[in-house]
Amino acid sequence: MPGEIVDNRGQGEAHWRWPSIHREARPFAAVSAALCLVFALLGWGLLAWPLGILTFCILSFFRDPERVTPQGGAFIVAPADGLITMIQQVRPPRELVVPDGTGAPGLEDVPLTRISIFMSVFDVHVNRAPIGGTVRRVVYIPGKFLNADLDKASEENERQHILMDRGDGLAVAFTQIAGLVARRIVPFVKPGDMIAAGQRVGLIRFGSRVDVYLPNGTEPQVVLGQKTIAGETVLALAGEAPLITGVRQ
Repeated sequence: MPGEIVDNRGQGEAHWRWPSIHREARPFAAVSAALCLVFALLGWGLLAWPLGILTFCILSFFRDPERVTPQGGAFIVAPADGLITMIQQVRPPRELVVPDGTGAPGLEDVPLTRISIFMSVFDVHVNRAPIGGTVRRVVYIPGKFLNADLDKASEENERQHILMDRGDGLAVAFTQIAGLVARRIVPFVKPGDMIAAGQRVGLIRFGSRVDVYLPNGTEPQVVLGQKTIAGETVLALAGEAPLITGVRQ
Protein backbone atom coordinates (compact mmCIF):
# COMPACT_ATOMS: atom_id res chain seq x y z
CA MET A 1 0.00 0.00 0.00
CA PRO A 2 1.20 3.60 -0.53
CA GLY A 3 3.19 4.79 2.47
CA GLU A 4 4.10 1.29 3.59
CA ILE A 5 7.44 1.15 5.43
CA VAL A 6 9.96 -1.41 4.14
CA ASP A 7 13.60 -1.85 5.09
CA ASN A 8 16.80 -3.70 4.21
CA ARG A 9 16.20 -6.34 6.89
CA GLY A 10 13.04 -7.85 5.52
CA GLN A 11 10.32 -5.60 6.93
CA GLY A 12 7.35 -5.07 4.64
CA GLU A 13 6.05 -6.91 1.59
CA ALA A 14 7.11 -7.07 -2.04
CA HIS A 15 4.95 -8.27 -4.92
CA TRP A 16 4.39 -7.43 -8.56
CA ARG A 17 1.36 -5.32 -9.39
CA TRP A 18 -0.10 -3.69 -12.46
CA PRO A 19 0.98 -0.03 -12.59
CA SER A 20 -1.79 2.49 -12.19
CA ILE A 21 -2.57 4.94 -14.99
CA HIS A 22 -2.36 8.65 -14.29
CA ARG A 23 -5.57 10.62 -14.76
CA GLU A 24 -3.90 12.81 -17.42
CA ALA A 25 -4.33 9.84 -19.77
CA ARG A 26 -8.12 9.86 -19.58
CA PRO A 27 -9.02 12.36 -22.34
CA PHE A 28 -6.49 10.93 -24.80
CA ALA A 29 -7.30 7.29 -24.11
CA ALA A 30 -11.06 7.92 -24.09
CA VAL A 31 -11.05 9.52 -27.54
CA SER A 32 -8.80 6.85 -29.01
CA ALA A 33 -10.79 3.99 -27.45
CA ALA A 34 -14.14 5.48 -28.54
CA LEU A 35 -13.00 5.81 -32.14
CA CYS A 36 -11.60 2.28 -32.03
CA LEU A 37 -14.96 0.96 -30.81
CA VAL A 38 -16.91 2.88 -33.48
CA PHE A 39 -14.73 1.62 -36.31
CA ALA A 40 -14.83 -1.92 -34.92
CA LEU A 41 -18.64 -1.87 -34.84
CA LEU A 42 -18.66 -0.58 -38.41
CA GLY A 43 -16.39 -3.44 -39.44
CA TRP A 44 -13.52 -1.13 -40.42
CA GLY A 45 -10.75 -3.24 -38.99
CA LEU A 46 -7.98 -1.40 -40.85
CA LEU A 47 -8.80 1.67 -38.76
CA ALA A 48 -9.90 -0.05 -35.55
CA TRP A 49 -6.69 -2.03 -35.02
CA PRO A 50 -4.29 0.96 -35.21
CA LEU A 51 -6.54 2.91 -32.84
CA GLY A 52 -6.58 -0.02 -30.43
CA ILE A 53 -2.79 -0.10 -30.48
CA LEU A 54 -2.71 3.68 -30.01
CA THR A 55 -4.97 3.38 -26.95
CA PHE A 56 -2.64 0.80 -25.44
CA CYS A 57 0.39 3.04 -26.13
CA ILE A 58 -1.31 6.02 -24.46
CA LEU A 59 -2.12 3.99 -21.36
CA SER A 60 1.43 2.67 -21.28
CA PHE A 61 2.91 6.16 -21.58
CA PHE A 62 0.86 7.48 -18.66
CA ARG A 63 1.57 4.55 -16.35
CA ASP A 64 2.29 5.62 -12.80
CA PRO A 65 3.85 2.75 -10.81
CA GLU A 66 4.43 2.78 -7.07
CA ARG A 67 8.03 3.39 -6.04
CA VAL A 68 10.00 2.70 -2.85
CA THR A 69 12.10 5.75 -1.96
CA PRO A 70 15.18 5.19 0.23
CA GLN A 71 15.05 7.32 3.38
CA GLY A 72 18.14 9.11 4.62
CA GLY A 73 19.19 12.66 5.34
CA ALA A 74 21.93 12.68 2.71
CA PHE A 75 20.02 11.01 -0.15
CA ILE A 76 19.20 12.98 -3.30
CA VAL A 77 17.08 10.71 -5.49
CA ALA A 78 16.38 10.86 -9.20
CA PRO A 79 13.32 12.95 -10.12
CA ALA A 80 12.84 11.13 -13.43
CA ASP A 81 13.07 7.77 -15.15
CA GLY A 82 15.50 7.82 -18.05
CA LEU A 83 19.07 7.86 -19.28
CA ILE A 84 21.80 10.07 -17.82
CA THR A 85 23.07 11.85 -20.93
CA MET A 86 25.07 14.76 -19.46
CA ILE A 87 26.95 15.59 -16.25
CA GLN A 88 28.35 19.11 -16.38
CA GLN A 89 29.52 22.02 -14.24
CA VAL A 90 27.28 24.99 -15.11
CA ARG A 91 25.83 28.07 -13.48
CA PRO A 92 22.18 27.55 -12.49
CA PRO A 93 19.40 29.32 -14.43
CA ARG A 94 18.85 32.97 -13.54
CA GLU A 95 15.29 32.22 -12.40
CA LEU A 96 16.68 30.00 -9.63
CA VAL A 97 19.23 32.56 -8.45
CA VAL A 98 17.69 36.05 -8.41
CA PRO A 99 15.43 37.13 -5.50
CA ASP A 100 11.79 36.33 -6.20
CA GLY A 101 10.21 38.68 -3.67
CA THR A 102 9.32 36.00 -1.11
CA GLY A 103 12.46 36.41 0.99
CA ALA A 104 13.42 32.76 0.45
CA PRO A 105 16.98 32.43 -0.88
CA GLY A 106 17.66 31.02 -4.32
CA LEU A 107 20.64 28.99 -5.46
CA GLU A 108 24.15 30.38 -5.30
CA ASP A 109 25.36 31.95 -8.54
CA VAL A 110 28.33 29.59 -8.78
CA PRO A 111 28.99 26.57 -11.02
CA LEU A 112 27.03 23.55 -9.82
CA THR A 113 26.92 19.97 -11.04
CA ARG A 114 23.98 19.49 -13.41
CA ILE A 115 22.75 15.97 -14.17
CA SER A 116 20.58 15.66 -17.28
CA ILE A 117 18.13 12.75 -17.46
CA PHE A 118 16.61 12.10 -20.89
CA MET A 119 13.18 10.46 -20.93
CA SER A 120 12.16 8.60 -24.07
CA VAL A 121 8.51 7.92 -24.90
CA PHE A 122 9.00 4.46 -23.35
CA ASP A 123 9.89 5.81 -19.90
CA VAL A 124 7.51 6.69 -17.06
CA HIS A 125 6.94 10.44 -17.29
CA VAL A 126 5.70 11.19 -13.77
CA ASN A 127 8.42 13.19 -11.99
CA ARG A 128 9.20 12.98 -8.28
CA ALA A 129 10.83 15.14 -5.61
CA PRO A 130 14.59 14.55 -5.20
CA ILE A 131 14.50 15.52 -1.51
CA GLY A 132 11.88 16.15 1.13
CA GLY A 133 11.16 19.73 2.12
CA THR A 134 9.35 22.89 1.04
CA VAL A 135 8.76 23.94 -2.54
CA ARG A 136 10.20 27.48 -2.73
CA ARG A 137 9.81 28.24 -6.42
CA VAL A 138 7.88 26.94 -9.41
CA VAL A 139 8.82 29.00 -12.48
CA TYR A 140 7.31 28.22 -15.88
CA ILE A 141 9.07 29.58 -19.00
CA PRO A 142 7.59 29.24 -22.51
CA GLY A 143 10.06 28.39 -25.26
CA LYS A 144 10.96 26.20 -28.20
CA PHE A 145 10.55 22.44 -28.65
CA LEU A 146 14.06 21.40 -29.69
CA ASN A 147 15.35 17.87 -29.22
CA ALA A 148 15.54 17.55 -25.42
CA ASP A 149 18.84 15.66 -25.75
CA LEU A 150 20.60 18.84 -26.95
CA ASP A 151 22.56 20.93 -24.44
CA LYS A 152 20.89 24.18 -25.55
CA ALA A 153 17.45 22.77 -24.71
CA SER A 154 18.16 23.80 -21.10
CA GLU A 155 18.04 27.46 -22.14
CA GLU A 156 15.78 27.54 -25.20
CA ASN A 157 13.02 24.96 -24.71
CA GLU A 158 9.75 25.31 -22.84
CA ARG A 159 10.63 24.45 -19.25
CA GLN A 160 9.67 24.65 -15.61
CA HIS A 161 12.08 25.19 -12.71
CA ILE A 162 11.32 23.81 -9.24
CA LEU A 163 13.43 24.79 -6.23
CA MET A 164 13.18 22.77 -3.02
CA ASP A 165 14.53 23.64 0.42
CA ARG A 166 14.97 20.94 3.06
CA GLY A 167 14.95 23.48 5.89
CA ASP A 168 18.52 22.93 7.08
CA GLY A 169 20.28 24.92 4.37
CA LEU A 170 20.22 22.16 1.74
CA ALA A 171 18.52 23.26 -1.50
CA VAL A 172 18.08 21.17 -4.65
CA ALA A 173 16.59 22.45 -7.90
CA PHE A 174 15.47 20.63 -11.01
CA THR A 175 14.09 21.69 -14.38
CA GLN A 176 11.44 19.89 -16.41
CA ILE A 177 12.19 20.48 -20.10
CA ALA A 178 9.77 19.85 -22.97
CA GLY A 179 11.16 18.12 -26.08
CA LEU A 180 10.35 17.51 -29.73
CA VAL A 181 7.09 15.70 -29.00
CA ALA A 182 6.31 17.01 -25.51
CA ARG A 183 3.85 19.88 -25.57
CA ARG A 184 2.78 20.33 -21.97
CA ILE A 185 4.41 20.35 -18.55
CA VAL A 186 1.85 19.55 -15.85
CA PRO A 187 2.76 20.63 -12.28
CA PHE A 188 1.31 18.90 -9.22
CA VAL A 189 2.86 21.27 -6.66
CA LYS A 190 3.04 25.01 -5.93
CA PRO A 191 5.28 27.28 -3.83
CA GLY A 192 4.79 26.66 -0.12
CA ASP A 193 3.89 22.98 -0.45
CA MET A 194 5.72 20.62 1.89
CA ILE A 195 6.44 17.30 0.23
CA ALA A 196 8.36 14.10 0.90
CA ALA A 197 11.28 12.74 -1.06
CA GLY A 198 9.95 10.65 -3.94
CA GLN A 199 6.52 12.31 -3.91
CA ARG A 200 4.99 13.03 -7.32
CA VAL A 201 5.56 16.64 -8.38
CA GLY A 202 4.65 16.79 -12.06
CA LEU A 203 4.46 15.17 -15.47
CA ILE A 204 5.75 15.98 -18.95
CA ARG A 205 3.76 14.69 -21.89
CA PHE A 206 5.43 12.59 -24.58
CA GLY A 207 9.23 12.62 -24.29
CA SER A 208 11.42 15.17 -22.55
CA ARG A 209 14.27 15.79 -20.09
CA VAL A 210 14.91 16.73 -16.45
CA ASP A 211 18.00 18.62 -15.26
CA VAL A 212 19.01 18.33 -11.59
CA TYR A 213 21.28 20.91 -9.93
CA LEU A 214 23.21 19.37 -7.04
CA PRO A 215 24.28 21.47 -4.03
CA ASN A 216 27.77 22.93 -4.02
CA GLY A 217 30.31 20.35 -2.86
CA THR A 218 28.15 17.40 -3.92
CA GLU A 219 29.04 15.11 -6.83
CA PRO A 220 26.95 12.37 -8.49
CA GLN A 221 26.85 8.77 -7.38
CA VAL A 222 25.81 7.85 -10.93
CA VAL A 223 27.64 7.84 -14.27
CA LEU A 224 26.92 8.72 -17.89
CA GLY A 225 24.78 6.14 -19.67
CA GLN A 226 23.20 4.87 -16.47
CA LYS A 227 19.44 4.36 -16.29
CA THR A 228 17.60 6.01 -13.42
CA ILE A 229 14.31 5.20 -11.72
CA ALA A 230 12.40 8.20 -10.36
CA GLY A 231 12.10 8.20 -6.59
CA GLU A 232 14.43 5.22 -6.19
CA THR A 233 17.83 5.78 -7.80
CA VAL A 234 20.19 7.70 -5.50
CA LEU A 235 21.77 10.43 -7.63
CA ALA A 236 24.04 11.78 -4.91
CA LEU A 237 24.79 12.01 -1.20
CA ALA A 238 24.68 15.61 0.00
CA GLY A 239 28.13 16.94 0.82
CA GLU A 240 30.00 13.99 -0.69
CA ALA A 241 32.11 14.21 -3.84
CA PRO A 242 33.70 10.82 -4.61
CA LEU A 243 34.98 9.80 -8.03
CA ILE A 244 32.62 7.13 -9.35
CA THR A 245 33.55 5.01 -12.37
CA GLY A 246 31.39 2.64 -14.39
CA VAL A 247 32.04 -0.27 -16.72
CA ARG A 248 29.92 -0.65 -19.86
CA GLN A 249 29.38 -4.39 -20.40
